[in-house]
Amino acid sequence: MALASLIANIALVVTGAAVRLTDSGLGCPTWPKCTGASYTTTSAMGVHGVIEFGNRLLGVVLFVVALACFISAWRQRPRRPRQVRLSLLVLLGIPGQGVVGGITVLTDLNPWVVGLHFLLSMALIAAAYALWHSTTEGDAEPIYVVPRPLRHLTAATALASSAVIVLGVVVTGSGPHSGDNGAKRNGLDPAAIAQAHADLVFLLLGLTLGLWLAFRAVNAPVPARAALTLLVIELSQGLIGFVQYFTHLPVALVAAHMLGASLVWTGTVAVLLAIRTRAALTAVSPSPEQAVSTPANTPVSL
Repeated sequence: MALASLIANIALVVTGAAVRLTDSGLGCPTWPKCTGASYTTTSAMGVHGVIEFGNRLLGVVLFVVALACFISAWRQRPRRPRQVRLSLLVLLGIPGQGVVGGITVLTDLNPWVVGLHFLLSMALIAAAYALWHSTTEGDAEPIYVVPRPLRHLTAATALASSAVIVLGVVVTGSGPHSGDNGAKRNGLDPAAIAQAHADLVFLLLGLTLGLWLAFRAVNAPVPARAALTLLVIELSQGLIGFVQYFTHLPVALVAAHMLGASLVWTGTVAVLLAIRTRAALTAVSPSPEQAVSTPANTPVSL
């Protein structure tokens, strides 16, 4: 169920891209209803209404899956509080994401609100991945498997990944795919913002490569595999980004680039969680004094 929640949250990003790239952002021109008189799309709304309403329906599916995760975590015996908290975080985040999505419609696809909508999806993906990862580890206190300097390098890599995604949102807000022909753009120079975004991508690639080599040097195979996976995703995403830029942003490549952004962030969270491990909780052993103490009702020979 946790894996299904993660996949569904990534799928929501892709369907959101379809809404924007087909100019269907106002296919349902109001919220929470699709029209002033109907919660569902009507024939008068055409294909744009179908696409926008379909994206809203996927949000309902996300909520159902998240609710199933929370119920499963709550009913699990012994109950694992960390899984309950993570599943509740994902569950509560989905209605919040829906509200922000509604605000994007009510503000006629303001690019900054649309960007916040995407970033909230990234937060939900991180929480969903953490929930899925928790199913493969115990509940003891985390033990780091790499030295402190590499933990700092991991944090720096995650920070660079965050900056790449945030600046990518700004690039999107300055570009042509606004979600509707009449939607405003953020007014920034697309070429200048795209160049800054590319510079950060090169920084992220360098940090990730260094992280992979460092993990190998200290014989940390699990973090090394996670870093290598992230590096491969970044290289693929970078290639898509360059091709889409020089081919003037074809719709298919932009959609692939948004999927890639979700995978880059998922890979980043995977590296953050791979540098530590949690053992299963064990029963507390009696102290030596308790082990040799005489039971209260045991007769004592004098």
